[in-house]
Amino acid sequence: MRMMMKFTVPVEKGNAAFKDGTLAKTVEGLMSKMKPEAAYFTTSNGMRGGMIFFDMKDPSEVVEYCEPLMLNVNAAVEFVPVMTGDDLHKGFTKVE
Repeated sequence: MRMMMKFTVPVEKGNAAFKDGTLAKTVEGLMSKMKPEAAYFTTSNGMRGGMIFFDMKDPSEVVEYCEPLMLNVNAAVEFVPVMTGDDLHKGFTKVE
């Protein structure tokens, strides 16, 4: 299932993790493991953040992908199922 993993990193912990390289190592490690379809990094409510779009093959991947962010940079993490336009169209045809 296509998912969006959205995360935010608190400013103080993010600053320390940026300075000691933990932030880059954590995000780069996840990107390598997840092989996302797309990833965007931004700010959210004044904190560092990002959205990573990927295919979740098994629900156990939630633990594998969120724990590094939570443990290493104290991130808040959300998982949201998402669709492409084609997925939406397919859903419409099933409802009609």
